[in-house]
Amino acid sequence: MPQRPAAVRAKDFTEVPTGYTREMAQIESSRCIQCKKPLCVPSCPAEIDIPGFIKAIKDGDTPGAVRVLKKSNSLPAVCGRVCPQEVQCEMTCVIGRKGKPVSIGALERYAADTELAKGAAEKIEKALPTGKKVAVIGAGPAGLTVAADLARLGHAVTLFEALHAPGGVLVYGIPEFRLPKAIVQQECDYVAGLGVEVRLNTPVGQSVTGPGLLKAGYDAVFIGTGAGLPSFLGIPGENLKGVYSSNEFLTRVNLMKAYRFPEYGTPVLRGRNAVVVGGGNVAMDSARCALRLGEGRVTLVYRRTRKEMPARAEEIEHAIEEGVDVRELTAPLKVLGDENGWVKGMECLKMELGEPDASGRRRPVPLKGSEHVIEADQLVVAIGQGPNPLLTRNWPELKRDKHGLILVDENLTASVPGVFAGGDIVSGAATVILAIGNGKKAARSIDAWLKAGNRPAD
Repeated sequence: MPQRPAAVRAKDFTEVPTGYTREMAQIESSRCIQCKKPLCVPSCPAEIDIPGFIKAIKDGDTPGAVRVLKKSNSLPAVCGRVCPQEVQCEMTCVIGRKGKPVSIGALERYAADTELAKGAAEKIEKALPTGKKVAVIGAGPAGLTVAADLARLGHAVTLFEALHAPGGVLVYGIPEFRLPKAIVQQECDYVAGLGVEVRLNTPVGQSVTGPGLLKAGYDAVFIGTGAGLPSFLGIPGENLKGVYSSNEFLTRVNLMKAYRFPEYGTPVLRGRNAVVVGGGNVAMDSARCALRLGEGRVTLVYRRTRKEMPARAEEIEHAIEEGVDVRELTAPLKVLGDENGWVKGMECLKMELGEPDASGRRRPVPLKGSEHVIEADQLVVAIGQGPNPLLTRNWPELKRDKHGLILVDENLTASVPGVFAGGDIVSGAATVILAIGNGKKAARSIDAWLKAGNRPAD
């Protein structure tokens, strides 16, 4: 897919890839050989009829392609941008055995963007009202998917969102240059257009509680609150000024639009020498945001090598192209501060790779005597997130594991009758498309539970 030059895009928050033209989409869609038993479909967590929507594009029927996509996925413009197709559907593409696989993600984005450019989504058939009410907690990718699927099945759905905009991680976590907020809003508007009632600025856990929703007459509840609790390194100096969790940093930059200060009054520190710790997509997002906002160097510190980084290869490449200095085999020891309590650097240790650990990746082993200091006036810690306990701590009947993740069975049914959960609150921090897949599965389970005449316990 065409993209803007690195030297230009590193100075702003405009989207990096520019998308297919009609001619490009026609050429790429013609590469699909329409397998009788397509291997790409079972590899898609959203269960999209991939050959079906690609054929429609090839035939010049873009509205038809969108209809095929939206039968399975209510957020195609989002997935066309942030779904890791390269390790899912594209990895199993038959064409890819002897060359480059069909660019399924780019074609999905093309179809969805063509519809969004018209300004009005095509109406989707809905079942007759069932008289059942479902509360969905969290308007992230899992919650939006559950809400859309249940609304299409005829159930009355109310979507509760703690923040002032729907989208969850799509709006507070993923930067504008990867996923424009206008795209997310249009996808959310489509879900609302199915009849879903969206209640913003309504955190569930204190004044509004999970048990309270069941007592208020909801026939089922879905929990999709994600993983928004930051993790830290646990090293000296992390409480110095100028140290951010990736959660705070990205939320301020993305949802609160710090990148447009002073138009929006929510600034973040613009470092001359910013350091980001981590190797996942969140770390890449943090580093690339810091680069665009800062005034000097951005260094990304990772204790393994680039090969072991969990981030998408495309995101790593984009970060390096834009000028992020990636320091492999480097582990933080201590954050150093000045006499005024501001971060001034980070003491690190060089590593080498030993035997594989439980994750299957080679374990980093410290090299004695390799201590060194990286100068920094801003530090962003991006080493993972956990489940926010706001909702669960006031719901003791809801069983959780030792990490605070909600325990569910194979149908995403939780320990409280009528309660279901999915996405990062169940799996831990994962991908948008896996949360969407959970949402689809949960919607089927909730629908079956309601149609069987079940009701929550009094």
